[in-house]
Amino acid sequence: MRKYVASVALLLFGLAFVLASVSTKDVGAQGRPDDPGSQAAVRADGKVVAPDGVVFASKKDFVDAGRKCSTRHADDLEIEEIENDVRGNRAASGRAPGGGGGGGNDGARLYPNGSILIPVHFHVVYRSDGVGNIPVSRLDAQIAAMNEHYSGLDTPVYRTAAANTSFRFVRASETYTQNDSWYAAGPGSAAQTAMKNALHTGTADDLNFYTNSGGGYLGWATFPNEYAGAPSQDGVVCYWASLPGSTYVPYNEGDTGTHEVGHWLGLYHTFQGGCTSPNDGVADTPSERSPFFGCPGNKSPDTCKGPNNPGVDPVENFMDYTDDPCMYKFSLGQSDRADTMWSTYRFLH
Repeated sequence: MRKYVASVALLLFGLAFVLASVSTKDVGAQGRPDDPGSQAAVRADGKVVAPDGVVFASKKDFVDAGRKCSTRHADDLEIEEIENDVRGNRAASGRAPGGGGGGGNDGARLYPNGSILIPVHFHVVYRSDGVGNIPVSRLDAQIAAMNEHYSGLDTPVYRTAAANTSFRFVRASETYTQNDSWYAAGPGSAAQTAMKNALHTGTADDLNFYTNSGGGYLGWATFPNEYAGAPSQDGVVCYWASLPGSTYVPYNEGDTGTHEVGHWLGLYHTFQGGCTSPNDGVADTPSERSPFFGCPGNKSPDTCKGPNNPGVDPVENFMDYTDDPCMYKFSLGQSDRADTMWSTYRFLH
């Protein structure tokens, strides 16, 4: 009998040890304590922990490595093709010819403020141990952040006022998928292609918003002119901890989503082309030699000087790389350009 009791006790002890070792989805139902998204992105020593756990010596190194955004830059040939498409769209609609939007020569806005309501289809892809399994409340917080940003109501306003754009967003649906391969999917990967082919919903005017590991980046997006060639690949992908509600400071206020949706609407980085025209194709965003990082404080950097490059760098702009608490605006020119891209590539497509 003693041997039997001892054996049972040993078995129960072993079972308890095994159960204590198993990962569960109850770890925040979002991440594990050792996951980068469950900690601050910037450590006390100033080093930055990327979504894949790689540690960079500074914010500059993090930005220079391209980890803030992996959306590609359009080349000159693509930009010229877009200009041709815009001119064709204008001619077909009976509007005066003009540039690609935001150039100051396009006349009145195409759409009234807040008149375009974009359905957002969220696709939450999480790991088998529960990392990335964020609740619907976080998706709604992202929607609220984007509506604030695209309405021109973000704060603090430390330079000129923000534009009230034509765009607003509503959560239309959400899917939850446990898939370790898709969770790790990065830009251009076979896993990303498979994930989007399986989950994509709607047409050109539906926003598919994927959350996963970010593939080591905060996010990336497709441009509107890409839709016709690969409809199922359209959309944005963001690191789950970049949505509002995580501890991944200072990239946890939803500005990554706003930035990537800006690309999805046809906006480029403010530093595209550096100090060389046409830069980002928008007249009222001053030229910027390279991305800004951190918060400007009392600084007003001016990296493109001379009579052809008036104005200080637009570090407050959502299409730069400033920390979430310190970017607050789209410009009127960007709003005009997004309208033009919508009319050319997304409206009724």
